[in-house]
Amino acid sequence: PALPLPHDHELLKRLPQGVVARQGNRRSQENGGRAPDLSSVTQGNQTGFISEPDPENPGWFTWKLLDDRRYNSQVLGKMLVRPDGEGRARLRMFPTMRHSNLGNNVHGGTTLGFIDVALFGAARMFGLIEAGTAVTLDLSTQFLGAGAVDIPLDAEVEMLRETKRLLFLRGLVVQGDNRIAAFAGTIRKPTIRQTAAR
Repeated sequence: PALPLPHDHELLKRLPQGVVARQGNRRSQENGGRAPDLSSVTQGNQTGFISEPDPENPGWFTWKLLDDRRYNSQVLGKMLVRPDGEGRARLRMFPTMRHSNLGNNVHGGTTLGFIDVALFGAARMFGLIEAGTAVTLDLSTQFLGAGAVDIPLDAEVEMLRETKRLLFLRGLVVQGDNRIAAFAGTIRKPTIRQTAAR
């Protein structure tokens, strides 16, 4: 027999509601219910990334963090990026056994992480952000096939629209002619705080 599920009003009686009952998270109320500004930082001279011509792959640029202890380098490994026409860019990673699942295919989590990084690599190729302080607002992905280990994995990214604060992007993850995933995402551009002159 199916288990009866509680209704919303029953859940409210059973679940804790923050520091004061039925008050929710006080931190969200202190700022008028708005999410904190995650991308507002004072930018220094460095973007946090190295993107320069890759001598082993003519036409491609490196896409790596200055600090190789972080996610991109530690999890995804070597990545390359290049412009791919007006409003288009291509990011490439090189999946190995560490990126595989038990079926010996590229793990879905690897593909999702790669797509997220590809949004920023593409935006940088478009000259729209300096990366590092922009944030992903949403990312929708549909898996279409299995990615093979030891074959380069490419994210083909297209810019759909740019507004003052947002970038709307979509694309495909491919290996040669094989489509691995389709995606659409939105990036919030960084806010640069101006410091007052003293």
